Amino acid sequence: MSESFCRLDRRVAIVTGGARGIGAAVSRELAAAGATVCVNYRSGRETAEALAEEVGGIALQADVSEPAAAAKLITDAEESLGPLSILVNNAGITRDTLIARMSDEEWNEVINTNLNGMFHTCRAVARGMMKRRSGSIVNLTSVVGIHGNAGQTNYAASKAGIIGFTKSLARELGSRGVRVNAVAPGYISTELTDVLPDEAKDAVLQSTPLARLGDPSDIAGPVRFLCSDEARFVTGDVFLVDGGLGM
Repeated sequence: MSESFCRLDRRVAIVTGGARGIGAAVSRELAAAGATVCVNYRSGRETAEALAEEVGGIALQADVSEPAAAAKLITDAEESLGPLSILVNNAGITRDTLIARMSDEEWNEVINTNLNGMFHTCRAVARGMMKRRSGSIVNLTSVVGIHGNAGQTNYAASKAGIIGFTKSLARELGSRGVRVNAVAPGYISTELTDVLPDEAKDAVLQSTPLARLGDPSDIAGPVRFLCSDEARFVTGDVFLVDGGLGM
C-alpha cells in the first residue's frame, strides 16, 4: 500500500466527543494520517487535553447539544487551527430503559446530544465548506439505528435520524464539493457497552460472524478512509462496521 494512501496532510479536523472510546481512536487515526485535530469534549478536561497533546492538536470544551455552544466550538476551532476540512460527529450517550419506564428527560437527553448535536455542528460548518467547495463530514450512527434494539428506543431513534439526516445533507451539499457519510458501528468495546450484562454480550457474539466485539480502532480506519481523497466519489453512504452482525 502506498504511504500516501488516505493521507490527510494540511487538513484540519474536529472530532466531537473526541477524547474517549471511538472518538479518541478517530482523533489518533486522523492525526496519524497528517490532519491537525481539534478534540472536542463535554467533560473530562484532563483526558481531552492529554490526548490533544499526544496528537499535536488542541482540546476544546463544548456541549454540542446546545446550539450556541456548538457554533462557538466551530468558530474557536477555526480561529485556532484554520478552516475545517473534516467534521466527525461522534458525541453520543445512552439512557437505556424500556419505553414504559422511560422518562421525558431520558428521551430528550439522548435526542438532544446524539441527533440535535450533530445538526448543530453540521449547520455551523456547512456555509464555510460550501464556500470553499470542499469538505468531508462523517456522522457516527449505529447498527441499532438500522435494526433496532429493545430498551433503546431513544438511542435507536437518534441513530436512525442520523442516517436520514446524512443522506439528505449529502444531497444538499454534493454539488458544492462537500461529502457527507455515516459509519454504523456494531457492538464496540467502549464505556457504553461495558455496562451491558454478560448475557446480552453473549447474544451479540453469537450473532456476529467474526465472533468478537469490535475495538474503537476498527471504526477509526473507515472514518479515515471516508475523510480522504480515496473516498472522493463516496457520499450519502452508510458504512456498516459491525463484524457481520447486520447481514
